[in-house]
Amino acid sequence: MLQALGVLAFVVALLISIMLHEFGHFIFAKKFGMKVTEFFLGFGYKIWSFTRGETEFGIKAIPAGGYCRIVGMSTHEELSPEDEPRAFIKASAPRRLIVLGAGSASHFILGFLLIFIIFFGIGVSSTLPIVDQVLPCINTSTTSNTCATSAPQSPAKLAGLKAGDRVISVNGKTVKNWSKDVLLIRNSANKPVTLVIDRSGQRMTLVATPAQVTVGGKTFGMLGIISKIGLQREGIVTSAKDTWNLGSNFFTTSVKSLVSLPAKVPALFRQTFLGQKRDASGLVGVVGVAQASAATASDSSLTFGDKLETFLLIIASLNIFVGIFNLLPLLPLDGGHMAIAVADGVRRVRARRAGRSEPSPIDLEKLMPITIVVFIFLVGLSLMLLAADIFNPVHFNL
Repeated sequence: MLQALGVLAFVVALLISIMLHEFGHFIFAKKFGMKVTEFFLGFGYKIWSFTRGETEFGIKAIPAGGYCRIVGMSTHEELSPEDEPRAFIKASAPRRLIVLGAGSASHFILGFLLIFIIFFGIGVSSTLPIVDQVLPCINTSTTSNTCATSAPQSPAKLAGLKAGDRVISVNGKTVKNWSKDVLLIRNSANKPVTLVIDRSGQRMTLVATPAQVTVGGKTFGMLGIISKIGLQREGIVTSAKDTWNLGSNFFTTSVKSLVSLPAKVPALFRQTFLGQKRDASGLVGVVGVAQASAATASDSSLTFGDKLETFLLIIASLNIFVGIFNLLPLLPLDGGHMAIAVADGVRRVRARRAGRSEPSPIDLEKLMPITIVVFIFLVGLSLMLLAADIFNPVHFNL
């Protein structure tokens, strides 16, 4: 049941990503006065639609993508006199680039937004200032929890600390980041430390003297508690910084993955047809990512917050990857159309400077052989990934 919910959540998230991609194209096409006649999620048979203004919105039977039809994308499209000024190919190169790039921009915005939600709204796995266990004793020359006969009681037990206590302050300093604030205890071996704790809503002040422990030639103070591990939310500024750092890391990793993609195809072929073990760092298709979502949802060792965090990370990284992939200067991808728009813009500028009439837009149909080759490669790669994900699935360590 949980696995099915994981797959369903992934499919819904994927469809929302597609819809936002097409909405990016739609909103800027309308802003620049272009005529948009269709906005559909899916392909094939039309299931449901409605018309608002000059645009038909709807859903089609095959949920394998979506499209936003803008009038005048091709030089061979017949246009009425009233539609011709609003044709896509009649727009300036900068406007065409903005309309085309808005799809990928939506993926980047969504990816970074989901990462920010994780840091600011859900939290990341951290050591919390909450006592999970109180050790009965401390062996002063080791971090082992096994009590020797002569081992003294732990300072935490002597001070009266109990499981569930939340540390509010240490020596008057309010605890904000336990992984850093705990250094006050580490640096106070054999020195009394004043702890303000919250126990079931009641504040108490306890004094404990951390025992001196030596590990690897280094000495530090130890109370004898094991802290809880849980999700810790960050402030808005810290969340923004961490979002940028993690998002940038996803961006860099995605670029490296795309650069190495051709070299990974032979390995994928062996994994698909020759039974070679799948590499978790290799190529994975949509089905494989859906399987990872299902595995996360069904993992009983994870809390709901952990599952949600992992799921959002999967969707965020996928959106950033798709956004970059879609910018590749290859037809029929948006990046290929953007390259054509740049070329058209350069030709127009040169003609203007030379005093010549504006040249006709580049005929995309003449580039159809390139489009077909790229399309066949992408379809073949998608089918191979589909077969590999079904018959030889990759096992993620989530």
